[in-house]
Amino acid sequence: MNTLLKNLTIKNNFMFAAVMSDEENCKGFLERALSIKVEHVEISTEKNIVYHPEYKGVRLDVYAKDENNTRYNIEMQVLKQPALGRRSRYYQSQMDMELLAKGCEYAELPDSYVIFLCDFDPFGEGKYRYTFRTICEEAEKASLKDGRCIVFLNTCGRNEENIPQELLSFLKFVHADLKESQKDFQDDYVRQVQKPVTDIKASREMEERFMLLEELLKDEHRQGVQEGIQKGIQKGELKATREILEMTLVKFGQLPDDFLKTLHEQQDTGIIKSWIQTALTVQSLDEFISKIC
Repeated sequence: MNTLLKNLTIKNNFMFAAVMSDEENCKGFLERALSIKVEHVEISTEKNIVYHPEYKGVRLDVYAKDENNTRYNIEMQVLKQPALGRRSRYYQSQMDMELLAKGCEYAELPDSYVIFLCDFDPFGEGKYRYTFRTICEEAEKASLKDGRCIVFLNTCGRNEENIPQELLSFLKFVHADLKESQKDFQDDYVRQVQKPVTDIKASREMEERFMLLEELLKDEHRQGVQEGIQKGIQKGELKATREILEMTLVKFGQLPDDFLKTLHEQQDTGIIKSWIQTALTVQSLDEFISKIC
């Protein structure tokens, strides 16, 4: 058994997506996360654990729809990511654009939920659940009825009295470390999802998928590092070229603020290099500015 796979808990993106690819597990999660009754769900398994070139990275979301055609996008978040709110906006727009591309009319767009399961408090208010819907600032009773809802679940909440016990038990299970996650949480649904976690760790097929994912992530990281290095080199070259131009022109006295603004807005190193060549041939700052304008 792969050592890394053996040490995973359900809070790992791969493990969570794998467990929730089972319709009964996903159905139970949605009922607890949203405090609703769901008869059945269909999982888009082809979207769960895949590499998306258009997103420039691996995404491990769970996509599902229920008997009312309501759509759900669920994602595990272990580390606090910047702009989670805008990330949720992007996910919701992706669901809508996919439906519209298939010929769905605006009036036919189904209700949709984006759910982030966070192993941290995304808003620092101590709530186990944060639910966001569109509201009107000027009229409380006015409803946009756009069918969108964004939910953040927080495993580190403090308001136990305000959420159902079955949701609390699940969130405590998600937050648990490897040893603690194997204990009995006195909850039938937690027991239900503990079993596939064990089965996935023993599955040769899932081990191969996990190893493939690890390779994709490593490749993605290496590419990101290389791109970062290249951007750093370019940024350093740009800064150095600007400084050389300023030193070349300083013999003419203090440089005007308007010119300095233009210089620092210019992102093309080649253009600044051509300005340096011009600066070496002119007799005054006015002559230089007239030649580059």
